[in-house]
Amino acid sequence: MLKANTLLISGLATLCAPVLASEKINNYQSFTGYTGLINTPNANVIEVGHIDLGYNNMLDLRGREYIDGHNFIFSAGLFDGFEVSGQIATESINDNMFYSEGKGQLRDLSFNAKYQLPYIPKDWFTVAIGAKDIGGAANNYETYYAVASKELWDFRFSAGYSVSDRLTGQMDGPFAGIEWQPFDWFALQAEHDADAFNAAAKVTVPKKWLYNIGELTFTSRFYSNTEHSEEDTSWGVNFKMPLFTKPEYEAIESAPEPVVSESDELAYFKLNANKEPVTIKDPNAHRYFESNKEMTRQAATLKHALVKDGFESVQVGFNNDKQIVVKFENSTFNRNDLDAIGLVLGRISQYVSSEGIEFNVFMSKQDIPQLSLKGNVDEYREFILSQKHPEVVVYQGTMPLPRALTWVGLMNTNSPYFKPRVTFSPALTNGYATELGLYDFSLAVRADVDIPLWQGGGINLGGQINVANSDDFDEDAPFRYFREESEFDRATLYQTFALPYGIYNQTQVGYFKDYQDYMGIQNETAWLSPEGRHKVSANIGYFDYQDFDANKDTQVVSYQYNWVERDITLHAEAGNYFYDDSGFKVESRFWFGDSYLAVYAQDTNVRKIGFAFSIPLSPRKDMSVTRYGQVKGSEAWRHSISSQVGESHNNLAFNRAYLPSNAVSLDRKYLNQGRLSKAYLYANFSRLRDVYLEYK
Repeated sequence: MLKANTLLISGLATLCAPVLASEKINNYQSFTGYTGLINTPNANVIEVGHIDLGYNNMLDLRGREYIDGHNFIFSAGLFDGFEVSGQIATESINDNMFYSEGKGQLRDLSFNAKYQLPYIPKDWFTVAIGAKDIGGAANNYETYYAVASKELWDFRFSAGYSVSDRLTGQMDGPFAGIEWQPFDWFALQAEHDADAFNAAAKVTVPKKWLYNIGELTFTSRFYSNTEHSEEDTSWGVNFKMPLFTKPEYEAIESAPEPVVSESDELAYFKLNANKEPVTIKDPNAHRYFESNKEMTRQAATLKHALVKDGFESVQVGFNNDKQIVVKFENSTFNRNDLDAIGLVLGRISQYVSSEGIEFNVFMSKQDIPQLSLKGNVDEYREFILSQKHPEVVVYQGTMPLPRALTWVGLMNTNSPYFKPRVTFSPALTNGYATELGLYDFSLAVRADVDIPLWQGGGINLGGQINVANSDDFDEDAPFRYFREESEFDRATLYQTFALPYGIYNQTQVGYFKDYQDYMGIQNETAWLSPEGRHKVSANIGYFDYQDFDANKDTQVVSYQYNWVERDITLHAEAGNYFYDDSGFKVESRFWFGDSYLAVYAQDTNVRKIGFAFSIPLSPRKDMSVTRYGQVKGSEAWRHSISSQVGESHNNLAFNRAYLPSNAVSLDRKYLNQGRLSKAYLYANFSRLRDVYLEYK
């Protein structure tokens, strides 16, 4: 009776509230991990780039009964129509399951996925298929389902069929549910989960009340007629936010038209999003420069602006064929080299006012060529002002210099050499849902120092200081061998070469420490296809123990496909790894600007599936390099969580499919996290305009 009165009062209060009818029905995280109602899914998925952090106290104990426990759920939208989630189900937070206090308790980590089928008109209905508790040793919640949903007015109706082995009967057979959302901030849900009828209410705190960071939702399951629980009420709380927001640059229809010259292969691309033909000026109509003095003034002003922007090795020149040349190195837009190109091209259009000028831009890093561009200044200025896209020719690496150049000022202003660059980042080792506790961690603050010395060469130093540990990572605790120690662990000399045909090579030799002291040599060779969509690399290393007579060898070959139209990179690698395991690893990265979400699977001496994310720990534009150096955050800090699959146990396995890494690598320093390519630039061309407008 009390419950009925409470529901009646809540309903009356809702109906008497100010009328704030919802524009669309919200998507909520269910108590079981997927987007849906209470125990059942609907055919919707979480928005792309959003994450949902959830907690509820309805613990499904090994599929036999429901008790008061803890469910921690993390879900994310990887791309349109696809979501993944991870769930930790535990009876206690800190109880040690090897002791009497935690003997026999449940502590389970599971992965879930749902895919919304495409090509079905949205005004008909939506259909999704999904799986819960994929792989793993103890599949307490293994479930497979198909579900269809239809929205009418403020209602969403869902029905489907599922298969599971739970003794409760939950999600083992046909299921159905109804959601009613009369207001943006309030929803009622009712369902039959193939075992019992359940009802819940959801109240959402508006995003604007939380400084537009995210939405906070409170859930009360106020009714259930299940026979497998002493309590028919439970509660939950969720926080949803856009962890990675896709940049809203203007879409460009890209259709590269390759042109092959006698000197080299290049990709010629006509950007024509406005469906208007680009007019090529008659070269015979070019006028001569008004005077070398005027062009010298413009070039000098441009050079001064680029140095002020923080670029290094700046060179600006011109000739009587109405061509201007800019050579530079990017050390400030470390999250994405594309931003550096955009600001340089914007500066050229800003300061070079003579008509009919052709720009030639060369970007490099420590005199290693990265990307070169050629186009018309007037057309690019029109792109900045009116978004009419210009013709741009892009070369992977370098291109021939125009002839008879007059260079302005010193040949190489703001040299990059002998200036240390210090990068700070966290170093984190952790364990989730182990027998020792819900979460254990060891955290250190890491500093990596890169000192460029000559073309492609320099010194890399690294170390870290331990700042915090959970009890199980203490010096006398079970995870003591895997804690992040305070130590100096890298001192290498590196040399990089840009070879013909899109080949890059880097060798590092020196001191490495990974739990043991080694002297070693590591070599990476990478080949980029002319368009930059394909990358093949080989990583070979030899490491000699310093404390006893033994050594380690590593040989790994990898392949990357850059699917630029979808902002997805696909990775596969195989070989012999550092800790004497061999096998392969595959990974898909879903990019949102300069961050990504990833799912991966690996099979070496253990089989694992996992989820990872990478975020920049620095602003879009870092501080400029001074004569004393530069301090910045990591441009790509990665964190992952994984679980063993295909075994009767789920023992922890640290550092599988592992190779020693350095802050200086081909991908990090020279290849823009594997994305520096013609195809990537063309697919993100509007970002060039955006960065200039932000920093002009």
